[in-house]
Amino acid sequence: MSSLAEQIERIPRDVMKRLEGYAFNRERLIRLGDLLRRGEDDRGIVTGLLEAPRRGDVAELPEQGSAEFSQLEALGHAELSKGGLALVVLAGGMATRMGGVVKALVEALPGKTFLDLRLAEVEAVERREGTRPPLWLMTSAATDDKIRAALGSRLDGERVATFTQELSLRLRPNGDLYVDAAGLPSEHAPGHGDLPDALRKSGLLERFVARGGHTLLVTNLDNLGGTVDAAVLGFHLQHGKPVTSEVVDKLAGDRGGIPVRVDGKLRALEELRIPKTFDPASVRVFNTNVFHIDARALFELDMAWRFYTVKKQVDDAEVVQFERILNEVTGELDTVYLRLPRTGDRARFLPVKDFDELERRRSEIEQVARARGFL
Repeated sequence: MSSLAEQIERIPRDVMKRLEGYAFNRERLIRLGDLLRRGEDDRGIVTGLLEAPRRGDVAELPEQGSAEFSQLEALGHAELSKGGLALVVLAGGMATRMGGVVKALVEALPGKTFLDLRLAEVEAVERREGTRPPLWLMTSAATDDKIRAALGSRLDGERVATFTQELSLRLRPNGDLYVDAAGLPSEHAPGHGDLPDALRKSGLLERFVARGGHTLLVTNLDNLGGTVDAAVLGFHLQHGKPVTSEVVDKLAGDRGGIPVRVDGKLRALEELRIPKTFDPASVRVFNTNVFHIDARALFELDMAWRFYTVKKQVDDAEVVQFERILNEVTGELDTVYLRLPRTGDRARFLPVKDFDELERRRSEIEQVARARGFL
């Protein structure tokens, strides 16, 4: 039986050249594959004392219309008007539940794709504030070409830019390289935890910090609730910690990261990391994957990323891929958790995972888009 290293060596040269163009990490895959082969793949189950958030652990905005709310809005408006925020959109995943299309180019509203609405978002901010925040899209090998083509002349590499995340390969459950009927490996992007490394590598973050940029708003492409908001930005700036993680009330069926105290320290944990001795239902909110992050803190972040084993089906075969998760930064950088609404004009969480959900959400998306000046 050949080793994974030997199997990788047999990958056709043109395929390997493509992988290397997207920062394929051969040594990391071999290490993770060897652990998988020995049955030692690390699922990252957390040890220590786990507790639900305590009173005061999850903040809320002041009531809209109050003096305190107006102060936060003013702080946010001032930051936006001087170009202190960049909008970073996670656009690397293929919409497998939509038939493998590039989700950025799917019509979220009649005649308006998700990408169109993100462009309209920064244009709306410019009309209000006099300054347009840069729009940076983290793409992948599967989405970059088509997104760049759709952007056309608007893509200037600074105010509107793409930067690519890494590319890796799927394995069989026994740790061997998975290859299809044509003998080719199966590629995948290793999760939105690629963001800090990919953004630093692009040079966009360094230049933003150098010209006085302070804050990154990071949001999923398909969540058109997670948009630029002066009051939320003002809240982030006022508390002064590196990260604000948005949370919403948890409904039945919601799965994702939740804020949990681990040995007294509050951090976001994916439920796959939580031991059976702790009930995730005891936490009544969950993370939306929308973050305000201090740009310099992210630029200087030096952390050892954990890669998680994720099982998938490809061509009727069971495969394994390794992913890292962005909310792991909350274990490294001090984070404040802010509870926000998931309905109405100020809804901050409108995810779209398939066409049925898109159809159900269209009226909400239009409501939010009109309220925030995108339409």
